[in-house]
Amino acid sequence: MINTPTTAQHIPALQLLVAETGMFPPEMVPELLAGFLADEGGQYWLSCFVDNELAGFCYAVEETLADGSWNMIAIGVSKAMQGKGMGLSLVQDLETHLIQQGARILVADTSGLPDFAPARAFYAKAGYQSVGRIPDFWAAGDDKVVFWKSLRD
Repeated sequence: MINTPTTAQHIPALQLLVAETGMFPPEMVPELLAGFLADEGGQYWLSCFVDNELAGFCYAVEETLADGSWNMIAIGVSKAMQGKGMGLSLVQDLETHLIQQGARILVADTSGLPDFAPARAFYAKAGYQSVGRIPDFWAAGDDKVVFWKSLRD
């Protein structure tokens, strides 16, 4: 398993993986990646490869009105590779990079619906604390659950 900053060459495979996970429309990938690929700062993309095949990714953005705060917008692992430590590896490499950039905290949001229990368990396993719940955020009956982790010991 190799984690590497995402490049333009990764876009087609990333679009397929995004489509598989259903996180967001795959046609959004080039636009979402544009600032990172142009080295504009304030965001970071990592791609994870197994046997030269894209198997996972994560994406984080800096919170513009906060000092040293970042938000992990998305993390996805192919269904075939879930449960093999890839997600945790991506998060750890993301955290290492953000610490080097002076980040203080990293937050991640997910749904409170039962189908998202594995995501909430993943964040807890990765050392994140559930620090808040916003009722009906994503849709009526679908709460936003906020996870937080300090990047400074």
